[in-house]
Amino acid sequence: MRKQLIGLAVAAIAAFSSIYDSGMAGIIAASNAAELGYAPQVSNEREIKVTATLQKTPSEARTWDFEVVMETHTKALNDDLAKSSALIADGKQYLPLSWEGAPPGGHHRKGKLRFKAIAPPPASVELQIRLAEDPSPRSFKWLLK
Repeated sequence: MRKQLIGLAVAAIAAFSSIYDSGMAGIIAASNAAELGYAPQVSNEREIKVTATLQKTPSEARTWDFEVVMETHTKALNDDLAKSSALIADGKQYLPLSWEGAPPGGHHRKGKLRFKAIAPPPASVELQIRLAEDPSPRSFKWLLK
């Protein structure tokens, strides 16, 4: 009798675990799918790694923020990102309102590029950052719809 109870308990736990895992996988997959538009984008060229991440863009937001992280081990990061960046949406170019973060210099910089919110929101946006040694801007794209 005791072995039967243990066997039933193990079977119940296994069944619950299977249902729980598949349900959680669905929740996790849905959560990841909702985040795909805001996933970090990386450009690693000419010994400078730039990671850009679009922050959440609620419809009532007045600004759109992009977190930018720059890393290198070979040269100083002297670019003025407020002057060397642009946001492209629906064929129009928008210049940043500000750069809020580490000043030019050093090997590691982090901050936020802030742009005026675009209304109505476009289907996609492209952040372009032109660094001094780059022949063309680095491009970071996100789908919003």
